[in-house]
Amino acid sequence: MATSKGVIQGYTGVAAVDAKHQIIVEAQAHGTGSEQEVLLPVVQALQPLLADDTYLTADAGYHSEANLQQLAALKITALIADPDMRKRDERFATQARHQQQADPLHNKTPKASTPTVFQPDDFTYDADARTCVCPAGKSLYRKGKHLVTNGFVSEQFRGAKRDCGPCPLRAQCLRTPDTTPVRNVAFFRGPSDPPATNQTALMKTRLDTPEGRAQYARRFGAVEPVFGNVRYNKGLDRFTLRGRHKVDAQWQLFCLVHNIEKLANTGYAA
Repeated sequence: MATSKGVIQGYTGVAAVDAKHQIIVEAQAHGTGSEQEVLLPVVQALQPLLADDTYLTADAGYHSEANLQQLAALKITALIADPDMRKRDERFATQARHQQQADPLHNKTPKASTPTVFQPDDFTYDADARTCVCPAGKSLYRKGKHLVTNGFVSEQFRGAKRDCGPCPLRAQCLRTPDTTPVRNVAFFRGPSDPPATNQTALMKTRLDTPEGRAQYARRFGAVEPVFGNVRYNKGLDRFTLRGRHKVDAQWQLFCLVHNIEKLANTGYAA
């Protein structure tokens, strides 16, 4: 498994939970730390269980345009948060004040990094003339008319070696001025796909409605307690076996114990 600390011998346990009873209906272990990669295998395994009124929810870790396109092709209704969902929700406008209270909960919001080099806004870009001038007053070369980066059309510019080499602002313009010869900068002009085919835009529209917010909010109370029970109450804070088949069996065994406990506590055995 590739992580921010390098490659480790590790696995990710994934579970799909019935929101009404907190019963785990699908459990898989994968040797990857990317949640985006494990969404579709779980969804495909769930297909025989899905009813006409079933909808799936997942947090932002599973969000990607490719995943949303696949779900649309399978005609599966889903609500998957994007990384900026909370920024658009006025209910979270005052969340910062809770971090100032005594013993605040851990803040998972990514911390904004302070720019250490010139940003695109520091360059003078003329979209009509398609020209770009750097903070030192030098014109950059345009690299292409219609370049697509991550689904967005961009215009990219590159500095000349004769200008960037002796420039006194190299340390402010390049992250590694000792090894990077020239500055590259891109300006995005909009999505390459029509809005109607952009599944991320459609998902944002559904999530931002009162009904969508209410449906997505049920996810936290449905699935998070299940992982809390397995990890803390059952003690599975790490896998103790090696090899995906063994780890998969261990993960499913713990999920089975969770389900048995749920059934017993609801009087199913009686």
